Amino acid sequence: MEILKKKLQDEITQLEHELRSELPKEILRAREYGDLSENAEYSAAKERQGFVNARLGQLQKRLGELSMIDMTKIPHDRVGLGSIVLVLDTKKDEEFTYRLVTSEEADVANGLISTSSPIGKGLLNKVVGDEVLIVIPGGTKQFEVLKVTTIHDLP
Repeated sequence: MEILKKKLQDEITQLEHELRSELPKEILRAREYGDLSENAEYSAAKERQGFVNARLGQLQKRLGELSMIDMTKIPHDRVGLGSIVLVLDTKKDEEFTYRLVTSEEADVANGLISTSSPIGKGLLNKVVGDEVLIVIPGGTKQFEVLKVTTIHDLP
């Protein structure tokens, strides 16, 4: 969670610098070219300024939401945000390890799945021994939960 907060804060800092230092210079430079109605550089800089403003708003909102996550409400005894879950795909007889993360941190190739994804939603609140049937875009997965390490148990 702290890594995500730092990543968001770093992007906010970079975008604020661009918005306050770099873009005003670009806009000023583009204005010097004359007629603003046909000035591609000016239009591009103003468009970028709008994008940066919108992105800053999104990031600041998300950072605020993350700051409000109450760690005491994340379960200690079952799958929740931050949990590492070892599951057995009972159809393939293969084991998989997933870590449930926020949507910004998701990286399926590395086993980081969002709590809002079909598999993430299906595993939430499960305990060792639970079997779960999860509908995914490619069909259906049937898992048995073999091991749960919650965010509270991690070093």
